[in-house]
Amino acid sequence: MRVSQSTGGTRERIKAVALELFTEQGYEATSLREIAERLGVTKAALYYHFKSKDELVTSFVEDRFGRMDELIAWAESQPVSAATRRAVVGRYADTMFAGEQPAVMRFFEQNQTVLRSLPAGRDLRERMLRLASTLCRGDESPSGQLRATLALFAVHSSWFAVRSPGITDAERKRIALEVADELLAGIGEHSPPPTAA
Repeated sequence: MRVSQSTGGTRERIKAVALELFTEQGYEATSLREIAERLGVTKAALYYHFKSKDELVTSFVEDRFGRMDELIAWAESQPVSAATRRAVVGRYADTMFAGEQPAVMRFFEQNQTVLRSLPAGRDLRERMLRLASTLCRGDESPSGQLRATLALFAVHSSWFAVRSPGITDAERKRIALEVADELLAGIGEHSPPPTAA
């Protein structure tokens, strides 16, 4: 039992240091050797847990899968309403602003190309689209789909689009939810175009 706790703790330490270096220097400019050096371990010890930088990035993404799957299941079980849409985006923002997620989100925003190239990145994209689909239930119009997706991206975009110096994560989250709410308000207002006479 103690060994697995130690292994889990080591993996988390490695991920934290890798995230720190990736954010400081960039993904491409950071080597596994540098991560090992900062941790004070051998490269072989690091390889025991992660064989490549891609494996490290995949671990960041996979950490989110469980939370995303739970949120999608919860959202799909709720009635279609404006209140449900706001609750879904609120819960999503809670997960994005909790714990180490702000640092992970900053890394994702800075390294879109890396994320897109990995299977885990594509899986994350599919989950995002599925969550957006739950937001526009009852209004599957193109504008409803776009508003739902942009409401989720309002949470993501706050990490790079809001550049005010000294802004706190709490303020950033409040602004993201305000913008998301404006987008969500237009879902369900779509009326079909008039038919030709």
